[in-house]
Amino acid sequence: MSELEFYFDPVCPFAWMTSKWVRLVKTQKPIDVDWRFIALRFVNDSVDYETHFPAHYQRLHTAGLELLRIAAAVKAKFDNETVARLYEAYGHEIFEISKERQGELSEDTVRFVKPILMKLDLEADLAEAALDTSFDDLIRKETEYALSLTGKDVGTPILHFNPPNGTALFGPVISRLPSPEQAVELWDHVVGLSRFAGFAELKRSLRETPQLKVFGYEGNSTETSAH
Repeated sequence: MSELEFYFDPVCPFAWMTSKWVRLVKTQKPIDVDWRFIALRFVNDSVDYETHFPAHYQRLHTAGLELLRIAAAVKAKFDNETVARLYEAYGHEIFEISKERQGELSEDTVRFVKPILMKLDLEADLAEAALDTSFDDLIRKETEYALSLTGKDVGTPILHFNPPNGTALFGPVISRLPSPEQAVELWDHVVGLSRFAGFAELKRSLRETPQLKVFGYEGNSTETSAH
């Protein structure tokens, strides 16, 4: 059994794609995944959003924090598996339906989440936790801990392999979902890198747009060609 702590912000498309990969691997290999929180809003606390990001990013990152507050409330009341189901539902609604649906999140997180909770047979009132700042201490602590494992000059997701003593890595950052066979192969390679404590970085800054419907992609996100 491999153990993994997966630190996610629900509004990050690359975290979502990586989570889809991990779930795909999980159908083929025994992996125990602990879904944990990292808030891009806290990662960028010291950043001037007006000069460093597109205009909508501040509100989107704030919405991500609000979604994490709800996830924290769900974890406190239920368990890790319920958080896994919630994050999967978040990602589907934000990235797999339409850009308009993502816009609804930016307008009103509570209203956006209530039908998601109801689909999961959870109390719709849990959506009110989006505005409950008492969860921020936990989310900030998990954010800071994740960054302490990798260094601060990273984004999401952060994957911590075989905690507490295993290596944590930013990524892998992938723009499309591999086939089932490729997913396992990629997993084995990434885990192999994580097992060498001296490994620090392997990077290619050139990225394609994530193959998700919210970005206009209409096909299957599974990799079908080499670029």
